[in-house]
Amino acid sequence: MKINIAGIQLNNPVITASGTFGFGREYGEYFDLNRLGGICVKGLTLTPRQGNKPPRIAETPAGILNSVGLQNPGVRYFVEHEVPFLRQFTAKIIANISGNTVEEYCTMAEILSDSDIDLIEMNISCPNVKEGGVAFGTNAGTVNNITQQVKKYCKKPLIVKLSPNVTDIKEIAKAAEDGGADAISLINTLLGMAIDINTRKPILANNVGGLSGPAVKPIAVRMVWQVASVVKVPIIGMGGIMTGEDAVEFMLAGASAVAVGTANFVDPLACIKVLEGLESYLHKNNIYDVKEIIGKVEPN
Repeated sequence: MKINIAGIQLNNPVITASGTFGFGREYGEYFDLNRLGGICVKGLTLTPRQGNKPPRIAETPAGILNSVGLQNPGVRYFVEHEVPFLRQFTAKIIANISGNTVEEYCTMAEILSDSDIDLIEMNISCPNVKEGGVAFGTNAGTVNNITQQVKKYCKKPLIVKLSPNVTDIKEIAKAAEDGGADAISLINTLLGMAIDINTRKPILANNVGGLSGPAVKPIAVRMVWQVASVVKVPIIGMGGIMTGEDAVEFMLAGASAVAVGTANFVDPLACIKVLEGLESYLHKNNIYDVKEIIGKVEPN
């Protein structure tokens, strides 16, 4: 079940998706965190953030909308208080970072590079305040530039997390790889909206939010498959993974590892069930190494 992501060996391919697992403390009361391949922590910003005003979560028929707004205690608090807790476990620590300027990303990469974590995941779905608030991840040139700049300060393997809210995901992925990304993760949430028909107002205080959960899975699988055809770096697939079968689908499409997100809100044991389902598939099909299924989809 071992998987290598940019030189870091994970015990298995199952990772928690950022923003759905906190810093692991609460879920650690339900199961042994050593069973996870990796823990990708809640999105971090340079300074503490309160996040958006509520309501900031809305259920949909096949997932959730969220506009939490990156509520977090800040990167320095994380290094001082959360990393020592996470280091008790064999699961690799992935720090997810978000910024409003290239400089913020670079500073966070520098701080985290000197800490006891394993990988850094850069969330480029954030608004670039110097470019009129357009997300960093929606333009190939911007993606290439920010990846190049952050790599100068990043001593840990850098994962670039792609936004699906783009015209051509392959172009964006190639820009990240050319900029020096050691791995790519996708997809982040799709922009969505829900309206209360009685008040005639959006349910989320922020009007719109990110859609995650089973509804986005077919889009995520398609994008992972497309990206796998143009990059050589490892891919971490995510987007609506609820079962072991879902994880297998992503790996067949080209993902080396998978991240479980929204499912954790439905069932605290979701990651373990996905892992067990993946193992069961391998046993049933007499596959002795999980790496044998990566990218093995056969197009019609």
